[in-house]
Order: sequence, then C-alpha cells, then structure tokens
Amino acid sequence: MTRRSLTAAALAGSLSLGLAVPAMAENAEQLVTVVTSENPQTRLMAMVLTTQAVEQGVEARVLLCGPGGDLALIDAPEGATAAQPPRDASPQGMLQMLIERGVTVEVCAIFLPGMGAGPEVLIDGVGVAQPPAMAGAMLEEGTRVWSF
Repeated sequence: MTRRSLTAAALAGSLSLGLAVPAMAENAEQLVTVVTSENPQTRLMAMVLTTQAVEQGVEARVLLCGPGGDLALIDAPEGATAAQPPRDASPQGMLQMLIERGVTVEVCAIFLPGMGAGPEVLIDGVGVAQPPAMAGAMLEEGTRVWSF
C-alpha cells in the first residue's frame, strides 16, 4: 500500500470510529460503572467517562468495590483525593460531582463489613448496594456495564 492509501485508510477508520460513538451512546439507556481499581488514573478516567455518558443523556450509577470503595470514604487515602493532571481533578471530587448530578453511587454490600465499619464512614450521597437491586440494574435491557 502506498503512503497516500494508508493515510486515506487511517482517516476513513478515524471518521467511522467518531461516528460510532454517538450512535452507541444513543442505544444505551443506562450505565453501571464498576470501579475496583486502586490506580488513581484509572479511577479518575472512570469518573471522567461516566460524566461524559451522563452529559450524553445516559442514566448512570456507580458501584465501588474493593480498593475502588476508597473513593467513598470520608477519610479517603491520597490516591482517591489527590488532583490528577491535566485538569487537577481528583477521583473523589469527580465522584462528588456525579452525586450532585443525581447519579446513584453505592459501595458493594461487603465493603463496609470487610472494613469493620458502618455507613457513617461514607461521604454524603453514597449508599450501600443491595445485591438483588444491583444485579437487576446490571441485567436490565438497555444497560451497559463498564468495569475499571
């Protein structure tokens, strides 16, 4: 293939990907974002992408499990609260913005008992997931599940 052909193919592929994203967003009515990572950049990107989905009209909920549950703690570790470049946003700060937008945020049902703590250690707006309700939300038609 010539260089010109490769450039044209790459451009065509880029355009088709750009057109596919809005179409996919229109098909998804609901989103469940599951965060289990302890990596600050991964956590932040999960919040950024969930925010973008909400801005595109998708109803979202967030489930925080294992190390991901740290985002919901009042006394969260630095990896949850430290600002990340390029926008100097923290994973927990973005999570709180989602809560303010009406997104349901819950920790896994076993998160708090595993810590030996109760819901008083959670930031405002975070609840405890009930497994039957969360499973139902994840299985509902028109729901996408993202896991980070």
